[in-house]
Amino acid sequence: MGSEKKYCAICAWRVGCQKRFSVPTDSQGQVRCPDYSRDLSIKDNDIEEAVKKDQQA
Repeated sequence: MGSEKKYCAICAWRVGCQKRFSVPTDSQGQVRCPDYSRDLSIKDNDIEEAVKKDQQA
């Protein structure tokens, strides 16, 4: 699973996260957060939509 996408928009802790704007990201915008856990209620095909929505906010 080396190609797993890690974005704040699909993290299970995104609602109450205090690190959201201070964690480092790579060139693709993926986070390197030790607390990251993927929200399993978001389906794979909905990830791109969630990321776009988060970037517009």
